[in-house]
Amino acid sequence: MEQIKQIIKEIKNNNAAPIYLLMGEEPYYIDRIADYIQNNVLTPEEQGFNQMVLYGRDVQVQDIISNAKRFPLMADKQVIIVKEAQDLARNFEQLESYAKNPQPSTVLVLCYKYKVVDKRKKVYKAIEQVGVIYDSKKLREYQIEPWLVKQVQSKGYTIEPKASAMLIEFLGTDLSKINNELNKLMLVLPKQSVISPGVIEQNIGISKDYNNFELIKAIVQKDALRAFTIVEYFAQNPKNNPFVVTVALVYGYFSKLLLYHGLGDKSAANVAKQLKISPYGVKDYQSGSKLYSMKMVSGIIAGLKDIDLKAKGVGASNMPQGDLLKELLVNIFNK
Repeated sequence: MEQIKQIIKEIKNNNAAPIYLLMGEEPYYIDRIADYIQNNVLTPEEQGFNQMVLYGRDVQVQDIISNAKRFPLMADKQVIIVKEAQDLARNFEQLESYAKNPQPSTVLVLCYKYKVVDKRKKVYKAIEQVGVIYDSKKLREYQIEPWLVKQVQSKGYTIEPKASAMLIEFLGTDLSKINNELNKLMLVLPKQSVISPGVIEQNIGISKDYNNFELIKAIVQKDALRAFTIVEYFAQNPKNNPFVVTVALVYGYFSKLLLYHGLGDKSAANVAKQLKISPYGVKDYQSGSKLYSMKMVSGIIAGLKDIDLKAKGVGASNMPQGDLLKELLVNIFNK
């Protein structure tokens, strides 16, 4: 984030670099930087003649170089943004010659998504000498919730912990998807609103009562009736509640609960650090440890692995996923 702030600061100070290589596994930040350059380096009047968006699948490297070498028209600079530049991977090194002698009046932005340019390559070193290279790394799972909360707060809203957990469970770790859904919510909610589970259910369609977050909560509390009710709902709505996601999340909880049992220092700060979870989630492991001993947890994990094999057709002949989920709960509550 600090590098992004620095990039934006330099652009605001009219010190845009001649080349930006935006690469890496997380496309969200690549798009964010590219969009900022597209909207802020040139004035709206200048953009008509001096801004160009190209796509890697549609152009050759030499086309990019030719456009980059031309002079701006009635402006100090021109901006060329190459989206999906990873499609030029085979010939990307041909940009080395341009990077060694870039046109000072051109801002060339290369959006190289889902992979990185080898740092040993001459083209990488040439760009590094004259431009800016940003490696957009995927956030780890435990970093998603703090990121989401900051996004919400930066736009003048707050979000309840359960609501953020619901969004992450439903949308996964795709930052662009999460940001898009937040933007949709903020179109209908006044500033300073609190995003609650009810708001999520009403506007996005995620059930606040029947989801994996509530299932794990019921398991942690050993509320068998509640857990079986949720599983029955999952069985009737399999498309919105994929079996593989439920098993993975339940497995993830008990795997971390096993780690919790093995910790010497069980302070909230250390648990959050060692289990790589948000401080808000620590109580789930404190509560779970009182109801599920280390031996019980080990047995539950073994049972989850068996359920996963059955879902893949090993030892079971087309067993309905609803029945597998019920067997999963029986395995947990009978320990």
